[in-house]
Amino acid sequence: MLSAMGWRRSKRSRLSVVVPLYNLAHTLPACLTSVLEQPVRDIEVVVVDDGSRDDSADVAERIAAADARVRVIRQANGGVSRARNAALAACTGDLVTFVDPDDVLPQDAWRPLLRSLARTGSDFAVGMMERVDATGRRTRPPLLARNHASARAATTIDESPLLIADVFPCNKIFRLDFWRGAGLSFPVDTDYEDQVMATEAFLKARSFDVLTEVVYEWHTREDLSSATQRRAQLRNLEDRIRTKQVSLDMVRHYGNDELTRIFYTEVLPIDMWEHFRAAVAPTTPDPDRYWQVLREGLIGIWNDATFRFEESRVPVGQRLMGWLVEKDRRADLARLIAQIDGEGVPVVDGTYRHPWIDEPGLPEALQNA
Repeated sequence: MLSAMGWRRSKRSRLSVVVPLYNLAHTLPACLTSVLEQPVRDIEVVVVDDGSRDDSADVAERIAAADARVRVIRQANGGVSRARNAALAACTGDLVTFVDPDDVLPQDAWRPLLRSLARTGSDFAVGMMERVDATGRRTRPPLLARNHASARAATTIDESPLLIADVFPCNKIFRLDFWRGAGLSFPVDTDYEDQVMATEAFLKARSFDVLTEVVYEWHTREDLSSATQRRAQLRNLEDRIRTKQVSLDMVRHYGNDELTRIFYTEVLPIDMWEHFRAAVAPTTPDPDRYWQVLREGLIGIWNDATFRFEESRVPVGQRLMGWLVEKDRRADLARLIAQIDGEGVPVVDGTYRHPWIDEPGLPEALQNA
């Protein structure tokens, strides 16, 4: 590993900033302004317009004409992964990070990451991120908050296994020679591509740095109804299961039993509730096929040979949803979700009093809140 002193003697690092762009002409100026105003001396910004149908590419070209640090690449529409991969191939910096065109960076977002990498020589650094909704309310996802509660310099995935849950590309700065040497890229033609990329990066890194500072703000403008509709699409579900399986295969091949246990029980289950809900939503198209794919995917990952879903670390209501899916009890799942959304499921003396609490054979993990 490169010593900190040896790294300081090297030339100043240039940071490449990858911005994939599709139909976001209205948010791009604020995004790029926040990028170009960062107090980092040497940056290049590679914007890849992915066949936008609005005037996004023209807006990007006007910004590039006014600032030589910005380059614009146009390509036919192929999805965010192809856009990011095209930008990565064009990057000339020593380091690379990612910014989405509908986000605005906090002031001095990158300095903590850059300073850490200069000290340690690690392959990448990862900082805290906050979710900012349309009202300006800020929240920190619980697992992210746990992971970034304390700083760790030059750690490894064996020493910090829960970091495998941090799948976001935008709160990280990578050394570009590590990225290319490890053969990293974003899988194309699939949703949830970030999980595959991040899993591979954590497994292949010699070391990485973990910071407590907020280095990225994730601006969420999507309303709940549109998010729910997307989760109800069969392809979305298939992509979710596929990327989970690909990432799981990587982790199992890595061969660390504790990391594998954490991946099964704390990382893979955290977003399954979205699809449990979609499976019984009245607007889900082709609900029978959706239910079949959901059950097969759930049982294929969580089973007697691996870990049971009810043994995971998600809230007990979500674990109960997974158990009902496994048992092919669609009507009961709908009943549970209606109860949760209505009066809620009461907790009495530490017991989650759902309708099946006294059912013979109920797993012990589903009996306590």
